[in-house]
Amino acid sequence: MTDSESRAGDFKRHVEPEIEVLLRVARTLTGSWADAEDLVQETLVRAFRAIDRFDGRYPRAWLLTILRNTNANMHRRQRPDLFAGGDVPEGQRPAFGAAPPATVEDEALYGRLEAGLEAALRDLDPRFRQVVVLVDIDQLSYAEAARTLGVPVGTVMSRLHRARNRLRKALLVQPPEGSPS
Repeated sequence: MTDSESRAGDFKRHVEPEIEVLLRVARTLTGSWADAEDLVQETLVRAFRAIDRFDGRYPRAWLLTILRNTNANMHRRQRPDLFAGGDVPEGQRPAFGAAPPATVEDEALYGRLEAGLEAALRDLDPRFRQVVVLVDIDQLSYAEAARTLGVPVGTVMSRLHRARNRLRKALLVQPPEGSPS
């Protein structure tokens, strides 16, 4: 077996089964499916280049680390476009982390959530919302979420606890549509 065949085999065995998880996590980090696909593609290229140095243990953790670092590197190279207007010109990124307009995919994904839960989740601080999405929706372990976000596991647990409490309180104040009063 040649070196390239060995690398391809290792990539197929360790990396390919994790692509769906990488896409979900990347979507959470980037906020859009297009950016998530770009991030995962760059992550896969980096993983392929480094596969010969990977020991085969914990491929998801290894890949999530590459994903997080790749995301950080991509954001270092990008700077928001500043302009003197009220609206973001088409095709431009909004400055200072402003939320981009919802895409059709966003509307379809969140259309499945009950209105009350959707509103409560949207109102959460982004740090808390990210942890809820990674752990409760993307079903990452606390350790995987911590690696993805670059924070300690205890921080993930604390943020998740606080986020769930805030969601509960928000839903008690305004119950979802169709629930008994």
